[in-house]
Amino acid sequence: MTLAKKIVLLLMAAGMLLAVFLESIPSQAQEMKHDKGAHDMGAMGAQSPSTNGYKAAMDKMHTAMMAIEPSGNTDVDFARGMIPHHQAAIDMAKIELANGKDPEMRKMAEAVIAAQEAEIKQMQDWLAAHPVE
Repeated sequence: MTLAKKIVLLLMAAGMLLAVFLESIPSQAQEMKHDKGAHDMGAMGAQSPSTNGYKAAMDKMHTAMMAIEPSGNTDVDFARGMIPHHQAAIDMAKIELANGKDPEMRKMAEAVIAAQEAEIKQMQDWLAAHPVE
């Protein structure tokens, strides 16, 4: 093996180690933040009705999506999974309308609600017309 190949391999290995190290930093910081938050009353200030609402919407979505029994039909499973996903977007948009101040974000939330409601209806209609055999 030539010296140039050895150097390239060494640099690649160093790059991969650096990538792994850098990738682990956010998760370590998040773990420390989580551990600290359990005992630091100051961390409680980051909670708000919107933060709690977003978390509840996502928890509800994940629960609903994980409860879906796969049918083996890709199209059916896609529609079934997307309905709770779209509902979570609607729920989060409603939180924005209840708590948000920025006119552009409020307008976007209104558009999200209209689009996602229409798509949920479309998927529900499609599922009704395509029962799993």
